[in-house]
Amino acid sequence: MFTIGAAMRILTLTATLIALALPARAEIAVGEISAYLNSFRTARAEFTQINSDGSISTGDLALRRPGRARFDYDAPNKSLVIAGGSQVAIFDPVSNGPPEQYPLSQTPLSLILADTVDLGRSGMLVRHGGDATQTAVTLQDPEHPEYGNIQLVFTPAPVTLRQWVITDDSGAQTTVILGDMRTDVSVAAGLFSIPQEIQRRGLSE
Repeated sequence: MFTIGAAMRILTLTATLIALALPARAEIAVGEISAYLNSFRTARAEFTQINSDGSISTGDLALRRPGRARFDYDAPNKSLVIAGGSQVAIFDPVSNGPPEQYPLSQTPLSLILADTVDLGRSGMLVRHGGDATQTAVTLQDPEHPEYGNIQLVFTPAPVTLRQWVITDDSGAQTTVILGDMRTDVSVAAGLFSIPQEIQRRGLSE
């Protein structure tokens, strides 16, 4: 006897077979990722950082493209990292000396802080893959691959940056996991001034 239960089982099986027959949505296209990264100039987010030695830090991130980023670390770390003026400065909260500085161009983070992000640039995209839930792209400076690379992880619908992993020139990896990113928000330019921060802390350059 053909019952309602049997009919429901047949319908469920049919729906499952149809779903399996349909192609799964592929990873997010490179062009979509470039368009997303170019769609905003400023952003703020809380972050969790997993360092190469396994230690974990948390803090607040502010971005202002082109070329500016600020990482304010929570206690007990309380460090500060500023990218601005083509430099990256690391402020040690317990030191009375000047911050350690190096060129922004020598870190893979500069690739996503560019005025215009073009993942189609020759030699920049190292890897691109994913599925319907997330997509990862790995980028490097095609002129200086020795500086390391950055892997960016995005989720779709809408495209959103969720984390990045920087592999430096020594092979050490630092993972930054982002909370909800708020884009095109008010971010004062002075937050990214290394000289102003040095002066505010009463440090000598």
